[in-house]
Amino acid sequence: MSFEVEGKLIKKYDTENKTGTFQAREFVIEVSSGNYPQAVKFQLVQDRCTLIDGYEEGEHIKVHFDLRGREWNGKYFTNLNAWRIEKPTASQSQEAPPPSAGASDFPTASDDPGDSGSFDDLPF
Repeated sequence: MSFEVEGKLIKKYDTENKTGTFQAREFVIEVSSGNYPQAVKFQLVQDRCTLIDGYEEGEHIKVHFDLRGREWNGKYFTNLNAWRIEKPTASQSQEAPPPSAGASDFPTASDDPGDSGSFDDLPF
């Protein structure tokens, strides 16, 4: 499942070596969602840990990510694994196609990277 979201980079963490062969790095962006902005944490792994290096806290970025989940010892974990980070351009947000007639009001998961859905349609 591939998604994308835009927001303001509010925190970058250092790369952590989890094992001898696995490294991960986390960062947080603030996503505007109506009156209540959300702080969303993403994870970069392995050779992608350096993707966030070119961006400064406070900068507006666009994050492409996959939703990952797993079970371990009866507990469930969810990760938002970022695989591309870029600066959004005005033309990208203006070229977004209008929603099709009869489309559901709720976001759906899609393998199409262009179909990011809208996560701010909650009624509360």
